[in-house]
Amino acid sequence: MSIILHEYPPSGNCYKLRLLMAQLGLAYARRGYDILKGETRTPDFLAKVNGNGRIPVLEIDGVMLPESNAALYYLAQGTPYWPQDPLGQAQVLQWLFFEQYNHEPNVATVRFWVAFVGEANLDDWQKTTLPRKIAAGHAALQVMEDHLARTPFFVGGAYGIADIALYAYTHVAPEGGFDLSAYPALNAWMARVAAQPGHVPIEA
Repeated sequence: MSIILHEYPPSGNCYKLRLLMAQLGLAYARRGYDILKGETRTPDFLAKVNGNGRIPVLEIDGVMLPESNAALYYLAQGTPYWPQDPLGQAQVLQWLFFEQYNHEPNVATVRFWVAFVGEANLDDWQKTTLPRKIAAGHAALQVMEDHLARTPFFVGGAYGIADIALYAYTHVAPEGGFDLSAYPALNAWMARVAAQPGHVPIEA
């Protein structure tokens, strides 16, 4: 099987897949794109990689699979990172949906605006929206904190793709100005994730 990861390396969504593939011991090639230069919006990229103009895209034997959590699901099948029972599987999906609907649009967006675009370069809508994004990001982090106060990992007491999906942008949230000191359970969980066999940093 040939795997190519089409990515922007600083992206947490792309990091999710690198982390899981490292922990699975999968060999893959990497193709980088600079989203700040519009390299995922070119006619060639839109025609050949992802018509939605976004990364990551996991290319499996020539078949393109966009959306980071869909790719996590694909990679985790038949591994310890995906539960065997239907309820556990549904709970993983619950957290994957939470990550994309509540967490990533706020925590990740604030990080991108602050650390990559720069607050001085934000347009008027972004500047007006930023405080609401920060508040919504903290609300998502509090949901995670409350859950992790009761369990070491997100589903079934075991490390899996729900943890990978949520760790990717949470552990770099301070780059967007999020102070994580008020979330002790969250910090303990991040330490447990970082201690997992095969863990690689986002900079790798």
